[in-house]
Order: sequence, then C-alpha cells, then structure tokens
Amino acid sequence: MPARLATLIPRLAGQRILVVGDVSLDEYLFGRATRLSREAPIPVLELQRREIILGGAANPARNVVALGSHASQISIVGDDLEGQQLRDLLRHAGIDDRGLVISPQRPTTRKTRILADESPRLPQQVARLDRLERGALAPDEEALVIRALHAQIRGANALICSDYQLGLMTPAVIQAARDCCQQHGVCFTVDAQGNSHAYHGANLFRCNNQEAAAALGRRLENEADFIAGLTDLRDELNAQLVIVTRGPHGLSIIGQDLVYQHLPAVQVSEVYDTIGAGDTFIAVATLGLAAGLAPLDAAQIANTAAALVVRRVGNAVVSPTELAQNL
Repeated sequence: MPARLATLIPRLAGQRILVVGDVSLDEYLFGRATRLSREAPIPVLELQRREIILGGAANPARNVVALGSHASQISIVGDDLEGQQLRDLLRHAGIDDRGLVISPQRPTTRKTRILADESPRLPQQVARLDRLERGALAPDEEALVIRALHAQIRGANALICSDYQLGLMTPAVIQAARDCCQQHGVCFTVDAQGNSHAYHGANLFRCNNQEAAAALGRRLENEADFIAGLTDLRDELNAQLVIVTRGPHGLSIIGQDLVYQHLPAVQVSEVYDTIGAGDTFIAVATLGLAAGLAPLDAAQIANTAAALVVRRVGNAVVSPTELAQNL
C-alpha cells in the first residue's frame, strides 16, 4: 500500500486551486532567556531574530504550490505595512494574489508568537499576541471578494474554503463559492473551524474532532460515537465526503459512496508543533481529489503530509520527494 501511494504523488502537481479564506501574517520573535523579570514572574528574553511567514488561509495555498500545483489566493488584507508584507510573501511563494482585496477599514491579521530559544533545546512559545478584526465584511468588501471568485473560477480544478472565523466567509461569500463550483464543475472542499453548518453541499468537508463535537452538540468518545457523528454530519451537510481528523488518533472518514473507516495516525516523528497541520491536510486532500484519486488514497496521503509538518516550528509545507519517501 505505501509503495503504491508513493507512485500517486506526481498526480498532485499541475492542478489549479483557488483558496478562499482569512489570511494572516504570522510573526515569530525568538529570544534568549537571560533572567527573570523584576516586574512579574516571567523570563526576560533578549531578541535574537524575527521571522514572518504566511498564515491562515495562505498556508493551504503554500502547500499547494510546494507540491507543484498553482494556487490563487482570494482574501482581504488591510492597507497597512503588514498587508504589503503579506502580499510580498504571497508573490515570493509563487501564489497568485490578484484576488486579494485591500481594505482601508480593516487591519491585516497579525499573529505574534514569542519563543524562548535555548540551544540545544527546541524553542518554547511563552506568549502570543493577535491583532485582528472579527467583524463581517462591509457590503462593498464582500462584493469585491465575490467578484474575485467569479473572475478566477474558470479553469480551476478545486476551490478550498479555509474559514478562520475572521469575517471573510460571510453567508454571501460561501454561497457564491458553492454556486461557482457547481456552475463550473469545480471540486468544492471546506476546512471549517467552527462554522460547520454554513457549508452545505461540499465535495469534501473537513474538521477536527473538537469542531465535529461542537457542530453535533454531543461528545465523540468512542468509535460508535464517531460512526454516528460522521453519518449525521454527512447527511446534515449533504457532503460527498466527510473527514474528521483526530490528532494522535488518526482520522475518520465517510462518504456518500464510502462506508465509515478509521485510519490510524502516521507516526513519522515526535510531534513538536501542530500549527498548520489541518491546512496541510486540506491542501493535500483537495489536490488528491482534484487529480481523481480515490478518497481513501487522498486521505492517507494527506494524513502522512500532516504528520510531517508537525515536527517543525510554525506553518510548514512538504515537498513531493519528502512525501513520497515517507509514504
């Protein structure tokens, strides 16, 4: 099985994927702990370096490009320095940013993580500060996002909705994304992070086990719970395929033409940082479905890709060679 899956990796390249959702600029400040503060029981860090990377819905787009496909980003950023930095990072990553709407009213989302870096130990996060706006889009901003969707849907193989609950994915934007996919025969995939019931009719609906439990209004503790829960999610959302990722317990999958199955977690290394694992999963699973892979094959390849990125700091991507070797 692993050897056969490895031969499928080249088929993930050459796809054209639209990624619609809330983007962010992820800032990492690394410092060396020198002493305890006199003002509070916290360490004093002396800044050593600063790194900025693409976050939020831009991370699935990075993963798409890393595997040899084309990604177009549709989102909104502020008319500020962070917005310019984010646009520069998109272009540097080879992501099409023509669908980016610039708003003078909203700030660009920035997530600042402060880490204590003490060699030879791995950096440890000690604080995080987010600058964001959770309010829904203004009507003119919403119209521009929908216009970008209509302008870029032609020729796409799939559209990913990456909902970080920061206001971009309004009911009208979600409806426009769904309608565009249906009209043009485009695979419609969803990475929902708390807004599950807004997404009906997806070819693939993905969430984690906590989000699934919240959407269902009940606990998911054993396999019987997951079987019933995924069946209900599939039926309530009219989804072709539902995948619930379960961290160290792997994933559960069910479809309209696929009986419930549980896939165990892929153990490639010790888990260091789970940030971005879901982004990698939805990107790889979407590429697999767009390329015509069987749902179980797409899920297993995505499962392996997600297991690879959790051993790195922050949002990360996998290369085709790395993915094939680990399969």
